[in-house]
Amino acid sequence: MRLVRIGIVSAGLALIGATAHAQEAYIVGMSAALTGPGASTVAGAAEGLRLYIDRLNKAGGVNGRQITLIVQDDQGEPSKAAANAKKLLTQDNVSLLINTSLSSTFAPMISEAQRAGVPLLFAGSVCPSEVFPPANEFLFCTTSFSAAHDARGTVDFIKEKSGSKINIGLAAMAIPVSRLGIDAAEKFSTEAGMTVIGKENIPPATADYTPFATKIIQGNPDWVYCWAPWITEIKTFGALRKLGWKGGYALNVLPETEAELAQIKDGELYAMGANAMFFENLPVQNEISKSAKDAASTYKPEQMSDGWIGGMTIETTLKAAGWPTTSSKLKEVMSTLKVDTKGLRGGPIEWTKDNHFRTKQYYRVYRWDTAKNAIQIVSDWKGYEIK
Repeated sequence: MRLVRIGIVSAGLALIGATAHAQEAYIVGMSAALTGPGASTVAGAAEGLRLYIDRLNKAGGVNGRQITLIVQDDQGEPSKAAANAKKLLTQDNVSLLINTSLSSTFAPMISEAQRAGVPLLFAGSVCPSEVFPPANEFLFCTTSFSAAHDARGTVDFIKEKSGSKINIGLAAMAIPVSRLGIDAAEKFSTEAGMTVIGKENIPPATADYTPFATKIIQGNPDWVYCWAPWITEIKTFGALRKLGWKGGYALNVLPETEAELAQIKDGELYAMGANAMFFENLPVQNEISKSAKDAASTYKPEQMSDGWIGGMTIETTLKAAGWPTTSSKLKEVMSTLKVDTKGLRGGPIEWTKDNHFRTKQYYRVYRWDTAKNAIQIVSDWKGYEIK
Protein backbone atom coordinates (compact mmCIF):
# COMPACT_ATOMS: atom_id res chain seq x y z
CA MET A 1 0.00 0.00 0.00
CA ARG A 2 2.87 2.38 0.78
CA LEU A 3 4.35 1.95 -2.70
CA VAL A 4 0.98 2.48 -4.31
CA ARG A 5 0.51 5.65 -2.30
CA ILE A 6 3.93 6.98 -3.25
CA GLY A 7 3.71 5.94 -6.88
CA ILE A 8 0.22 7.16 -7.67
CA VAL A 9 -0.84 9.82 -5.18
CA SER A 10 0.99 13.11 -5.54
CA ALA A 11 2.41 14.54 -2.33
CA GLY A 12 0.02 16.97 -0.74
CA LEU A 13 -2.62 16.50 -3.44
CA ALA A 14 -5.43 16.08 -0.92
CA LEU A 15 -4.60 19.49 0.50
CA ILE A 16 -5.28 21.19 -2.81
CA GLY A 17 -9.00 20.51 -2.48
CA ALA A 18 -11.58 18.77 -4.56
CA THR A 19 -12.19 21.75 -6.83
CA ALA A 20 -8.54 22.55 -7.51
CA HIS A 21 -7.00 22.16 -10.94
CA ALA A 22 -3.46 21.10 -11.86
CA GLN A 23 -2.83 24.57 -13.30
CA GLU A 24 -3.17 26.04 -9.80
CA ALA A 25 -0.22 24.06 -8.43
CA TYR A 26 3.44 23.63 -9.20
CA ILE A 27 3.79 20.25 -10.94
CA VAL A 28 6.98 18.28 -10.21
CA GLY A 29 7.70 14.72 -11.33
CA MET A 30 10.17 12.15 -10.02
CA SER A 31 11.34 8.80 -11.37
CA ALA A 32 12.91 6.77 -8.56
CA ALA A 33 14.18 3.27 -7.83
CA LEU A 34 11.58 2.60 -5.12
CA THR A 35 12.06 -1.13 -5.65
CA GLY A 36 14.75 -3.26 -7.27
CA PRO A 37 18.48 -3.67 -6.53
CA GLY A 38 19.20 0.04 -6.06
CA ALA A 39 16.34 0.76 -3.68
CA SER A 40 18.37 0.30 -0.49
CA THR A 41 20.47 3.34 -1.40
CA VAL A 42 18.08 5.71 -3.19
CA ALA A 43 14.51 4.92 -2.11
CA GLY A 44 15.07 6.57 1.28
CA ALA A 45 16.12 9.76 -0.51
CA ALA A 46 12.93 9.67 -2.56
CA GLU A 47 10.95 9.32 0.65
CA GLY A 48 12.82 12.23 2.23
CA LEU A 49 12.01 14.47 -0.72
CA ARG A 50 8.36 13.43 -0.63
CA LEU A 51 8.11 14.15 3.10
CA TYR A 52 9.69 17.57 2.60
CA ILE A 53 7.12 18.46 -0.06
CA ASP A 54 4.31 17.18 2.20
CA ARG A 55 5.64 19.41 4.96
CA LEU A 56 5.72 22.41 2.64
CA ASN A 57 2.15 21.81 1.47
CA LYS A 58 0.86 21.50 5.02
CA ALA A 59 2.44 24.88 5.76
CA GLY A 60 0.69 26.49 2.80
CA GLY A 61 2.97 25.57 -0.10
CA VAL A 62 5.26 28.01 -1.89
CA ASN A 63 4.17 31.47 -3.04
CA GLY A 64 0.66 30.54 -1.90
CA ARG A 65 0.58 27.50 -4.22
CA GLN A 66 0.64 23.80 -3.46
CA ILE A 67 3.23 21.47 -5.02
CA THR A 68 1.93 18.39 -6.78
CA LEU A 69 4.69 15.77 -6.65
CA ILE A 70 4.11 12.80 -8.94
CA VAL A 71 6.39 9.86 -8.19
CA GLN A 72 6.95 6.88 -10.48
CA ASP A 73 8.91 3.71 -9.70
CA ASP A 74 11.50 2.79 -12.35
CA GLN A 75 13.18 -0.07 -10.40
CA GLY A 76 16.52 1.25 -11.68
CA GLU A 77 15.69 0.07 -15.21
CA PRO A 78 16.44 2.40 -18.17
CA SER A 79 13.33 1.44 -20.15
CA LYS A 80 11.03 2.14 -17.21
CA ALA A 81 12.78 5.43 -16.46
CA ALA A 82 12.32 6.47 -20.10
CA ALA A 83 8.62 5.60 -19.99
CA ASN A 84 8.22 7.46 -16.69
CA ALA A 85 9.93 10.55 -18.08
CA LYS A 86 7.74 10.58 -21.18
CA LYS A 87 4.57 10.27 -19.09
CA LEU A 88 5.61 12.95 -16.61
CA LEU A 89 6.62 15.36 -19.36
CA THR A 90 3.87 14.82 -21.91
CA GLN A 91 0.86 13.74 -19.84
CA ASP A 92 1.44 15.30 -16.44
CA ASN A 93 3.16 18.40 -17.87
CA VAL A 94 5.71 18.71 -15.09
CA SER A 95 7.83 21.84 -15.06
CA LEU A 96 10.66 20.13 -13.15
CA LEU A 97 11.85 16.52 -13.47
CA ILE A 98 13.76 14.63 -10.77
CA ASN A 99 15.91 11.49 -10.98
CA THR A 100 16.43 9.47 -7.79
CA SER A 101 17.61 6.23 -9.31
CA LEU A 102 20.60 4.33 -10.67
CA SER A 103 23.05 5.72 -13.21
CA SER A 104 21.67 3.30 -15.81
CA THR A 105 18.55 5.48 -15.98
CA PHE A 106 20.39 8.74 -16.66
CA ALA A 107 20.74 8.66 -20.45
CA PRO A 108 17.06 8.15 -21.32
CA MET A 109 15.86 10.69 -18.76
CA ILE A 110 18.40 13.29 -19.84
CA SER A 111 17.35 12.80 -23.46
CA GLU A 112 13.65 13.21 -22.67
CA ALA A 113 14.20 16.25 -20.41
CA GLN A 114 16.35 18.06 -22.95
CA ARG A 115 13.90 17.31 -25.74
CA ALA A 116 11.11 18.85 -23.65
CA GLY A 117 13.23 21.77 -22.44
CA VAL A 118 12.62 20.85 -18.78
CA PRO A 119 15.34 21.01 -16.09
CA LEU A 120 16.35 17.66 -14.57
CA LEU A 121 17.44 17.51 -10.92
CA PHE A 122 19.44 14.56 -9.57
CA ALA A 123 18.48 14.28 -5.91
CA GLY A 124 19.73 11.06 -4.30
CA SER A 125 21.23 9.52 -7.42
CA VAL A 126 24.95 9.99 -8.09
CA CYS A 127 25.78 13.26 -9.85
CA PRO A 128 26.43 12.75 -13.59
CA SER A 129 29.52 14.31 -15.15
CA GLU A 130 27.36 16.76 -17.11
CA VAL A 131 26.58 18.82 -13.97
CA PHE A 132 30.25 19.68 -13.43
CA PRO A 133 31.92 22.63 -15.19
CA PRO A 134 31.11 23.30 -17.97
CA ALA A 135 27.61 22.21 -16.97
CA ASN A 136 24.78 21.13 -19.23
CA GLU A 137 22.20 23.92 -18.96
CA PHE A 138 19.35 21.48 -18.17
CA LEU A 139 21.04 19.28 -15.54
CA PHE A 140 21.50 19.95 -11.81
CA CYS A 141 22.54 17.81 -8.81
CA THR A 142 22.20 18.06 -5.04
CA THR A 143 23.32 14.53 -4.13
CA SER A 144 26.08 14.34 -1.52
CA PHE A 145 28.44 11.91 -3.22
CA SER A 146 30.59 12.43 -6.31
CA ALA A 147 32.95 9.78 -7.66
CA ALA A 148 36.09 11.79 -8.48
CA HIS A 149 35.78 14.34 -5.67
CA ASP A 150 35.09 11.65 -3.07
CA ALA A 151 38.21 9.84 -4.25
CA ARG A 152 40.35 12.96 -3.96
CA GLY A 153 39.11 13.68 -0.44
CA THR A 154 39.60 10.10 0.70
CA VAL A 155 43.14 9.83 -0.65
CA ASP A 156 44.00 13.14 1.05
CA PHE A 157 42.68 11.79 4.36
CA ILE A 158 44.64 8.54 4.06
CA LYS A 159 47.78 10.51 3.27
CA GLU A 160 47.26 12.78 6.30
CA LYS A 161 46.78 9.75 8.54
CA SER A 162 49.38 7.30 7.24
CA GLY A 163 51.71 9.23 4.91
CA SER A 164 52.53 8.63 1.27
CA LYS A 165 54.76 5.57 1.48
CA ILE A 166 51.99 3.02 1.72
CA ASN A 167 50.39 0.30 -0.36
CA ILE A 168 46.78 0.86 -1.25
CA GLY A 169 44.27 -1.55 -2.75
CA LEU A 170 41.20 -0.38 -4.65
CA ALA A 171 37.81 -1.95 -5.28
CA ALA A 172 34.78 -0.99 -7.36
CA MET A 173 31.56 -2.47 -8.62
CA ALA A 174 31.90 -3.27 -12.32
CA ILE A 175 29.60 -0.45 -13.43
CA PRO A 176 30.74 2.78 -15.16
CA VAL A 177 30.23 5.27 -12.33
CA SER A 178 31.95 3.08 -9.72
CA ARG A 179 34.89 2.40 -12.03
CA LEU A 180 35.14 6.15 -12.57
CA GLY A 181 35.53 6.68 -8.83
CA ILE A 182 38.23 4.06 -8.45
CA ASP A 183 40.08 5.20 -11.58
CA ALA A 184 40.18 8.66 -10.00
CA ALA A 185 41.41 7.15 -6.72
CA GLU A 186 44.20 5.36 -8.59
CA LYS A 187 45.25 8.64 -10.19
CA PHE A 188 45.21 10.59 -6.91
CA SER A 189 46.98 7.79 -5.02
CA THR A 190 49.78 7.61 -7.55
CA GLU A 191 50.17 11.40 -7.55
CA ALA A 192 50.39 11.29 -3.74
CA GLY A 193 53.28 8.83 -3.92
CA MET A 194 51.32 5.75 -2.83
CA THR A 195 51.74 2.34 -4.44
CA VAL A 196 48.55 0.94 -5.93
CA ILE A 197 48.90 -2.82 -5.45
CA GLY A 198 45.63 -3.98 -6.96
CA LYS A 199 42.37 -2.73 -8.41
CA GLU A 200 39.38 -5.06 -8.45
CA ASN A 201 36.19 -4.47 -10.44
CA ILE A 202 33.58 -6.71 -8.85
CA PRO A 203 30.49 -7.77 -10.88
CA PRO A 204 27.14 -6.57 -9.44
CA ALA A 205 25.75 -10.10 -9.09
CA THR A 206 28.74 -11.41 -7.11
CA ALA A 207 27.74 -13.73 -4.26
CA ASP A 208 31.20 -14.58 -2.90
CA TYR A 209 33.64 -11.69 -2.49
CA THR A 210 36.45 -13.90 -1.18
CA PRO A 211 38.30 -14.30 -4.51
CA PHE A 212 38.46 -10.53 -5.00
CA ALA A 213 39.53 -9.90 -1.41
CA THR A 214 42.20 -12.58 -1.77
CA LYS A 215 43.68 -10.83 -4.80
CA ILE A 216 43.77 -7.51 -2.94
CA ILE A 217 45.47 -9.03 0.11
CA GLN A 218 48.20 -10.59 -2.03
CA GLY A 219 49.64 -7.10 -2.50
CA ASN A 220 49.90 -6.59 1.28
CA PRO A 221 47.94 -3.31 1.39
CA ASP A 222 48.09 -0.90 4.30
CA TRP A 223 44.77 0.56 3.18
CA VAL A 224 41.91 -0.47 0.91
CA TYR A 225 39.49 2.04 -0.59
CA CYS A 226 36.16 1.12 -2.17
CA TRP A 227 33.82 3.55 -3.94
CA ALA A 228 30.72 1.64 -5.01
CA PRO A 229 27.12 0.87 -4.14
CA TRP A 230 26.83 -0.13 -0.49
CA ILE A 231 26.64 -3.87 -1.09
CA THR A 232 30.07 -3.86 -2.75
CA GLU A 233 31.60 -1.47 -0.21
CA ILE A 234 30.58 -3.51 2.82
CA LYS A 235 30.91 -7.02 1.40
CA THR A 236 34.44 -6.32 0.19
CA PHE A 237 35.27 -5.13 3.71
CA GLY A 238 33.69 -8.21 5.27
CA ALA A 239 35.61 -10.57 2.99
CA LEU A 240 38.92 -8.85 3.80
CA ARG A 241 38.29 -9.15 7.53
CA LYS A 242 37.31 -12.82 7.24
CA LEU A 243 40.66 -13.45 5.54
CA GLY A 244 42.43 -11.88 8.52
CA TRP A 245 43.39 -8.53 7.02
CA LYS A 246 43.60 -5.82 9.73
CA GLY A 247 44.42 -2.66 7.75
CA GLY A 248 42.50 0.58 7.34
CA TYR A 249 39.45 0.44 5.09
CA ALA A 250 37.88 3.56 3.59
CA LEU A 251 34.50 3.80 1.93
CA ASN A 252 31.97 6.40 0.88
CA VAL A 253 29.11 7.34 3.20
CA LEU A 254 25.78 6.16 1.78
CA PRO A 255 22.34 6.09 3.44
CA GLU A 256 23.07 2.69 5.02
CA THR A 257 26.44 3.68 6.50
CA GLU A 258 25.60 5.14 9.91
CA ALA A 259 23.59 2.14 11.07
CA GLU A 260 26.20 -0.28 9.71
CA LEU A 261 29.10 1.45 11.51
CA ALA A 262 27.25 1.05 14.79
CA GLN A 263 26.54 -2.60 14.05
CA ILE A 264 30.02 -3.61 12.82
CA LYS A 265 31.96 -1.68 15.50
CA ASP A 266 35.32 -1.78 13.69
CA GLY A 267 37.70 1.04 14.63
CA GLU A 268 39.61 0.79 11.34
CA LEU A 269 36.56 1.23 9.10
CA TYR A 270 36.55 4.86 7.94
CA ALA A 271 33.59 6.49 6.20
CA MET A 272 33.99 9.73 4.27
CA GLY A 273 30.88 11.64 3.35
CA ALA A 274 29.33 15.02 2.62
CA ASN A 275 26.24 14.58 4.82
CA ALA A 276 26.26 15.02 8.60
CA MET A 277 25.40 11.84 10.50
CA PHE A 278 22.31 11.78 12.71
CA PHE A 279 24.03 11.07 16.01
CA GLU A 280 24.80 14.80 15.99
CA ASN A 281 21.11 15.60 16.64
CA LEU A 282 20.99 18.80 14.61
CA PRO A 283 17.66 20.69 14.62
CA VAL A 284 17.14 19.92 10.93
CA GLN A 285 17.80 16.23 11.61
CA ASN A 286 15.18 16.30 14.35
CA GLU A 287 12.75 17.77 11.81
CA ILE A 288 13.47 14.90 9.44
CA SER A 289 13.04 12.34 12.23
CA LYS A 290 9.71 13.86 13.29
CA SER A 291 8.43 13.92 9.71
CA ALA A 292 9.41 10.28 9.25
CA LYS A 293 7.73 9.29 12.53
CA ASP A 294 4.54 11.23 11.79
CA ALA A 295 4.31 9.59 8.37
CA ALA A 296 5.01 6.13 9.84
CA SER A 297 7.77 5.80 7.24
CA THR A 298 9.55 2.49 6.94
CA TYR A 299 12.80 4.29 6.08
CA LYS A 300 15.29 5.50 8.67
CA PRO A 301 15.74 9.28 8.94
CA GLU A 302 19.46 9.00 8.13
CA GLN A 303 18.48 7.57 4.75
CA MET A 304 16.55 10.73 3.90
CA SER A 305 19.16 13.52 4.02
CA ASP A 306 19.81 13.71 0.27
CA GLY A 307 16.10 13.78 -0.48
CA TRP A 308 15.45 16.41 2.19
CA ILE A 309 18.15 18.62 0.66
CA GLY A 310 16.54 18.03 -2.73
CA GLY A 311 13.29 19.29 -1.21
CA MET A 312 15.05 22.37 0.19
CA THR A 313 16.37 23.06 -3.30
CA ILE A 314 12.94 22.74 -4.89
CA GLU A 315 11.47 25.14 -2.31
CA THR A 316 14.25 27.69 -2.87
CA THR A 317 13.87 27.40 -6.64
CA LEU A 318 10.09 27.85 -6.65
CA LYS A 319 10.25 30.79 -4.27
CA ALA A 320 12.70 32.56 -6.55
CA ALA A 321 10.79 31.67 -9.72
CA GLY A 322 7.49 33.02 -8.42
CA TRP A 323 4.03 32.28 -9.83
CA PRO A 324 3.12 31.51 -12.50
CA THR A 325 6.30 29.86 -13.69
CA THR A 326 7.68 27.88 -16.60
CA SER A 327 10.40 25.31 -17.09
CA SER A 328 12.49 27.98 -18.76
CA LYS A 329 12.15 30.26 -15.73
CA LEU A 330 13.05 27.42 -13.35
CA LYS A 331 16.15 26.63 -15.38
CA GLU A 332 17.17 30.27 -15.29
CA VAL A 333 16.70 30.49 -11.52
CA MET A 334 18.54 27.22 -10.85
CA SER A 335 21.59 28.45 -12.75
CA THR A 336 22.31 31.04 -10.04
CA LEU A 337 20.88 29.33 -6.94
CA LYS A 338 22.18 29.16 -3.36
CA VAL A 339 20.61 26.74 -0.86
CA ASP A 340 21.20 26.79 2.90
CA THR A 341 21.53 23.14 3.99
CA LYS A 342 20.99 23.94 7.71
CA GLY A 343 24.04 21.94 8.79
CA LEU A 344 23.25 18.77 6.84
CA ARG A 345 26.32 19.67 4.75
CA GLY A 346 29.49 21.57 5.58
CA GLY A 347 28.26 24.52 3.54
CA PRO A 348 25.56 25.65 1.10
CA ILE A 349 24.75 24.27 -2.32
CA GLU A 350 25.61 27.05 -4.73
CA TRP A 351 25.15 26.80 -8.49
CA THR A 352 26.50 29.06 -11.19
CA LYS A 353 25.88 29.19 -14.92
CA ASP A 354 28.76 26.77 -15.56
CA ASN A 355 28.65 24.70 -12.34
CA HIS A 356 25.48 22.77 -11.45
CA PHE A 357 27.10 20.55 -8.79
CA ARG A 358 28.26 23.12 -6.21
CA THR A 359 31.08 25.61 -6.00
CA LYS A 360 32.53 23.95 -2.91
CA GLN A 361 32.22 20.37 -1.66
CA TYR A 362 32.77 19.57 2.03
CA TYR A 363 33.75 16.23 3.58
CA ARG A 364 33.82 14.67 7.02
CA VAL A 365 35.33 11.35 8.05
CA TYR A 366 33.64 9.08 10.60
CA ARG A 367 34.53 5.83 12.33
CA TRP A 368 33.48 3.70 15.30
CA ASP A 369 35.26 4.64 18.53
CA THR A 370 35.68 1.35 20.38
CA ALA A 371 36.67 3.08 23.63
CA LYS A 372 33.59 5.33 23.70
CA ASN A 373 31.36 2.73 22.05
CA ALA A 374 30.03 5.34 19.66
CA ILE A 375 30.58 6.85 16.23
CA GLN A 376 33.07 9.71 16.23
CA ILE A 377 34.15 12.42 13.81
CA VAL A 378 37.74 11.62 12.86
CA SER A 379 38.27 14.56 10.53
CA ASP A 380 35.89 17.56 10.49
CA TRP A 381 34.58 19.40 7.45
CA LYS A 382 37.20 20.04 4.80
CA GLY A 383 36.24 22.03 1.72
CA TYR A 384 37.30 21.53 -1.89
CA GLU A 385 36.80 24.12 -4.61
CA ILE A 386 34.96 22.67 -7.60
CA LYS A 387 36.38 23.94 -10.88
